[in-house]
Amino acid sequence: MTAGMGRLTPFEPDDLAAAAVEAARGRRLVVIIDGRSGAGKSTLARDLVRCLDRRTGWAVQSVSLDHVYPGWGGLAAATAAVADTILRETAPGYRTYDWEAQHRTDWIALSPGDPLVIEGAGALTGTTAMTASLRVYADADERTRRSAALARDGAAYEPWWDVWAAQERAHFATHHPAVLADVIVNPVTRLAWWADRPAAPCQVVQPISSC
Repeated sequence: MTAGMGRLTPFEPDDLAAAAVEAARGRRLVVIIDGRSGAGKSTLARDLVRCLDRRTGWAVQSVSLDHVYPGWGGLAAATAAVADTILRETAPGYRTYDWEAQHRTDWIALSPGDPLVIEGAGALTGTTAMTASLRVYADADERTRRSAALARDGAAYEPWWDVWAAQERAHFATHHPAVLADVIVNPVTRLAWWADRPAAPCQVVQPISSC
């Protein structure tokens, strides 16, 4: 566990939705979910979007970096896309990637003012954290994560597991998303470590240790 983390509590996705709405305080609501492969980020994001829809009355936008990574070596490229195109103020959006054809395809435009949830390894950095109302880091033990990831993506992922894990480690060592997070969640155990600071768009703790 990283320094700067405070209280341990059970959690449900609606708890994160409530925290995000409170933290937005009249600003655009943006939630960023980072974490290891197979930790439950995608499921958590879908549940969170439904909760935010109910709480805000808005059609909350959602971006999964699974549609942005340009192949198995593309984690860093997706990290750059979050800051450079997905979260930019003017004409935000992203280019999708066709994993079978192995090339970029459609441009997906986003509304610059509507609420947004972004999930995927590589999403949370010091730059993107400044835009977020709530910053979430999802993790679980490696055996659980690997089993979940292979069950989701099938045998095609297995030979790439170590390649992807190495990119995750590089991202964590450079950008420290667990340190930047307002809350670290384990979607399997439904436990959350909440930072001992309030979530807010302009309050970002500088990395103090590697993840």
